[in-house]
Amino acid sequence: MKYTLYFLAFFLFQSCKNHGQLRYIDQLPKKLSETSGMAQFAPESAWLIEDSGNSDNLYKIDFKGNIIKHLDIKNQKNIDWEDLTKDKKGNLYIGDFGNNENLRKNLAILKMTNPEVEKGDKIDVEVIKFNYPEQQEFPPKREDLVYDAEAFFHFDNHLYIFTKNRANPFTGETFVYKVQDQKGSYEAEFLGKIKLCSDWNTCKVTSADISPDGKKIVLLGYGKIWLLTNFYSGDISKVIIKEIDLEIRTQLESIFFTDNKTLLLSDEVRDGSGGNLYSYTLD
Repeated sequence: MKYTLYFLAFFLFQSCKNHGQLRYIDQLPKKLSETSGMAQFAPESAWLIEDSGNSDNLYKIDFKGNIIKHLDIKNQKNIDWEDLTKDKKGNLYIGDFGNNENLRKNLAILKMTNPEVEKGDKIDVEVIKFNYPEQQEFPPKREDLVYDAEAFFHFDNHLYIFTKNRANPFTGETFVYKVQDQKGSYEAEFLGKIKLCSDWNTCKVTSADISPDGKKIVLLGYGKIWLLTNFYSGDISKVIIKEIDLEIRTQLESIFFTDNKTLLLSDEVRDGSGGNLYSYTLD
């Protein structure tokens, strides 16, 4: 009886907490306090990674706060894993392109087959190496600190990367690049800039995804979503942007389309809040 009352009290407590426009699903496993990317292959579960300073593992969780499987990534270290995405063939990609100080010359994307069918506890990856050809200094001057990234998605045989602008003064722009989705070394192709908003606290891009039908893109910030439509793979000049204020200011780091309207989101634990899994439905 006391356990029933405990869980009821916990549920009511969570329901009363302010999650803004997000629907609270459950807490993430306590072990995963710095989640940085998320992808889904099956209902009621998701795959997660953590960023720098954490293990070289890929975790599968259920929607009740449990880790139900984990895979070691063979022969690759978690330098700064910052996002997950998948393609229509079921391949999964880890964005190892976190670059807070704009110093890295070993940016990479790790490609693997569908982790759902991996029978062991380790998984092989192919490495897609890339660089930003516009970056000439490591690090550049403060006003040019634009080569960090935490967000990408797969579309039409390419990976589209959205940078996390750390320039001072902050311009509110994200730089958009694309890279081929096959093993090799590439110069990322610069597609242009998108101006989001000018508030440093909420306008840093921390994750991205594209809807299954390819008609919508979402970019995530610390409390905001930017919905992009009218996207063409080689021309971003005609992109239409709609800002959605989630009315929450936690450290949201992961976003993923489960269908053409529904999003999964997660946040890191920070200052006693976060560490949760949420959903949001687009109009």
